[in-house]
Amino acid sequence: MPLHVPPAPAPALRSVLTALGSPTAVREARTPSLRAAQGPATPELPLPVHVWDRISEQGLSATRLAGWRFLIRCGDRAVAAADTMLTPDGWAFSHFFEGPYIASTERALKQADALQLPYQPRLLSVPGLYMLTLWLHGDHSGDGTEGHPAATDLLVPLAPAPPGIPAHRPFRVAELLPVLTQRVTPLPLLGPTALGSPAA
Repeated sequence: MPLHVPPAPAPALRSVLTALGSPTAVREARTPSLRAAQGPATPELPLPVHVWDRISEQGLSATRLAGWRFLIRCGDRAVAAADTMLTPDGWAFSHFFEGPYIASTERALKQADALQLPYQPRLLSVPGLYMLTLWLHGDHSGDGTEGHPAATDLLVPLAPAPPGIPAHRPFRVAELLPVLTQRVTPLPLLGPTALGSPAA
């Protein structure tokens, strides 16, 4: 079933297009793949980036919207990504980057598109674990900027994932949250917990 990709704010998209059209911005980016790309580069698949700032034994804090991320496609593959951020003057281009999360995001989106239920894709960052996941939100009626991870939402850890958490295996929030909680606030005399079973 197709994913319900929320539309990015128009100013965010314009800021990325402006940066792509700037030889200086592209040349100064730490993205050899983007600088070496042949042909036009286009921003695609905008995803809102949410952050879980705190996870404690009592549970998790509300997520906050940190920006929008666009995959930059050249030809038949994504060669980089562009992040935008909200400033006092509105949405603005932040930076280009590349690395394993680019291909991992594309792979996770293809996996999600094959699921039987409709989801709204988002990115969810867990800074305390240096972890990034594709968050498949069950309520796909919103604009992608608000909402809390529901227990039945799916999280797909992107590669590289923290040790013991398999990348590209979808887990329900209710299943993954106890593991994340223990990782951030480890209990005495207990080793790290590994996840062995994906969400149904």
